[in-house]
Amino acid sequence: MRNLTRPFQFLFFLFVFTGSAMATEQPEYEVLKQQDDFELRRYAPMIVAEVTVSGSMEQASSRGFRVLADYIFGNNRVDGATNTEIAMTAPVTMAPRSETIDMTTATTMEADDGRWRVQFVMPSEYSMATLPKPNNPDIEILDYDERYYAVVRFSGLAGSKKVASKTAELRTWMEQQGLEPRGVPELSRYDPPWTLPFFRRNEVKLIYRAE
Repeated sequence: MRNLTRPFQFLFFLFVFTGSAMATEQPEYEVLKQQDDFELRRYAPMIVAEVTVSGSMEQASSRGFRVLADYIFGNNRVDGATNTEIAMTAPVTMAPRSETIDMTTATTMEADDGRWRVQFVMPSEYSMATLPKPNNPDIEILDYDERYYAVVRFSGLAGSKKVASKTAELRTWMEQQGLEPRGVPELSRYDPPWTLPFFRRNEVKLIYRAE
């Protein structure tokens, strides 16, 4: 993988989030129920680029972002051509990845073996046939069917303690709704790191219906 220098990362964030932030594409979903900071959502099918990285939650977030940013900024190929830029979307999502997790039982936002999945959603203009292929073999392209999520939204910093607290709140709310969480919680961050904490949009999500 090519190294993303600090200046390159800075220009990347400027390109994505200054002036055109409102135009950044986000996944399509329908809100089925809303109560305070909690929602039930039905997400439309989507394609995601995913990489597995190791470290603490903060380390994995940074490492995964760099790998996926390298891919969308041109370390890819399509129809014999190379270096095709793919538009950035929001949010950047991460979740624990462990071979020992029982996928029918929700866990806290912890990676027992230090491995994490970091994902970018691909722009909706692409299909699996037209999306540029990553040159980095560590990146997987996944085609998701419709999914149902319970979500809690919060602002501020999304550190490990805050995320664990919000995950517990979400599980409690789901229990009150008579919903059984499935799989592992996912953390989604929508804003660049220089965004003032009280302006940030963060979410913890849990699947509640297996498809």
